[in-house]
Amino acid sequence: MKRIATALLLTATVFGAHAAEADKAVGRVLDKLDYPYEIDEDGDYKLVFDAGDDRTQLVFVRSSVEEFGTHKVREIWSPGYNSPGKQFPAAVANRLLEDSQDAKLGAWVKQDQLAMFVVKVDAAASAEALSDAIDAAMRTADAMENELTKTDEY
Repeated sequence: MKRIATALLLTATVFGAHAAEADKAVGRVLDKLDYPYEIDEDGDYKLVFDAGDDRTQLVFVRSSVEEFGTHKVREIWSPGYNSPGKQFPAAVANRLLEDSQDAKLGAWVKQDQLAMFVVKVDAAASAEALSDAIDAAMRTADAMENELTKTDEY
């Protein structure tokens, strides 16, 4: 049986009228999975998981849905590296590309100075499929963060 880490609540403030609208369908699935979450100022679901070995890992389930042709896709993001400058060091960028090749679900993307592991699933994914995607993002990002930095920032 797959071990999904227990979600821990991360303290954050939702900015009332300025907050984007969260997709309530995501909340219902996360509630069904019994994953505690907060909704951030972008309307995304923010979770922190116990990754084991006294480590935690931040995961976002995006409320927005991307479309391509007939596909409707939801993204699950998890940060794994924060670059000291605008560009990633070449060795880090190459390591992230290598890890993307090996990943069963998802790939690394550059979001400003952050390396984010992103898993894309069908917007109407089942609770089990969403749980698998969250687990893949959490485990992959935490392992890379540990490998590259030996810290637990996320």
